[in-house]
Amino acid sequence: MLRPKYPNPPAPVTTSRPTVITPTAIHTHQPSAPVPAPAPTAPQARLTPGSIAALVAGGAGAVLVIGTVLVSLLLAVAITAGSVAICAVVLRSLLKQHTRH
Repeated sequence: MLRPKYPNPPAPVTTSRPTVITPTAIHTHQPSAPVPAPAPTAPQARLTPGSIAALVAGGAGAVLVIGTVLVSLLLAVAITAGSVAICAVVLRSLLKQHTRH
């Protein structure tokens, strides 16, 4: 009746045999003297009163936004739980009345 149509599998790709390479000589590596690490050249960040105020304001804004999102999610869960509880009470009373008759 209804049969799915499967795609045809792709044809296998033929590959040539890999060439085997045999080592002819073994070279030993002599360790060289360690090279000292270069000195850091990046300038240090300087905190001015304006940049500190901007960091504090940005952090406070992030905390307020995250708090708002979390409170709204909690409110949505509470509203959903309340509506489910009301539905359960209504269904219980309907089923109770149904069994009486």
